[in-house]
Amino acid sequence: MDANKDNGKRYPIPQEAFDWYDEYAHGIISRREFLSRLSTLTALGFSLSVLTSALLPNYALAEQVSFNDPDIRAEYATFPSPDGHGEGRGYLVTPTAVTESAPVVLVVHENRGLNPYVKDVARRVAKAGFIAFAPDALHTLGGYPGNDDKGRELQSSMDREKIEQDFIAAARFLNDHPLSNGKLGVVGFCFGGYITNMLAARVPDLVDAAVPFYGTPAAKELRGDIKAPLLIHLAGLDERVNATWPDYEADLKAGDKQYQMHLYEGVNHGFHNDSTGRYDEAAAELAWSRTLEFFKQHLMS
Repeated sequence: MDANKDNGKRYPIPQEAFDWYDEYAHGIISRREFLSRLSTLTALGFSLSVLTSALLPNYALAEQVSFNDPDIRAEYATFPSPDGHGEGRGYLVTPTAVTESAPVVLVVHENRGLNPYVKDVARRVAKAGFIAFAPDALHTLGGYPGNDDKGRELQSSMDREKIEQDFIAAARFLNDHPLSNGKLGVVGFCFGGYITNMLAARVPDLVDAAVPFYGTPAAKELRGDIKAPLLIHLAGLDERVNATWPDYEADLKAGDKQYQMHLYEGVNHGFHNDSTGRYDEAAAELAWSRTLEFFKQHLMS
């Protein structure tokens, strides 16, 4: 699998550029430092514009399911979050064929708010027959601001515990949806992968299946409380997150937890995000098909 492709177009970009983007996206280095490092690659024949266009998101590439798809109904909904920021808001997508009940899936964004890619993921979930809800952690700050840099800045300014409480409240809100069959799944990406692991550990009686994509684990003292089966997707080139896996796996084994882990060799953190050059079509499609089958197995039976 080629980590440096986007919708079939290949980007012959050195791995260092993807590693630097990961550091930048997770607050390890500043935007100035990120661009400074990228500029060193111009001596190798890369233009800065080509590098940034490959690494930074282009959300026109991320729409797989249209807002107007007749099989779904998309809207926004608010929910109470008394232990978080008071009120939360998210993107609720319901299959139009659902008239009595269906499983529900919470979709958790990365560390930059509810961007178009994650909204599209929610539509994909609904297209597969689940009621999907994608909260926006930035709701009380006006919501996702329209670009990832500002979204990342806003989210990093917020109280982490209150954000976690907002997602706990969102999970309860979704589970109590009038059309819910009472079985809740969670899927999340990057920061959302952490939230997925956290929810499985902090509200174990609520979560019935959890799928973290390249997310760090819940706090060590909470891992023994996990009850839901886990389907864990990791990227082979993601040294930062993968470094946390051996300890997490040891705790899952010690607690006799039900889990599967798939490591996708040769791909970067964020390989499911089809709006950037980190996207790997083969890995993303395989991971997504596994995710839907996992939810069907644990939420529809």
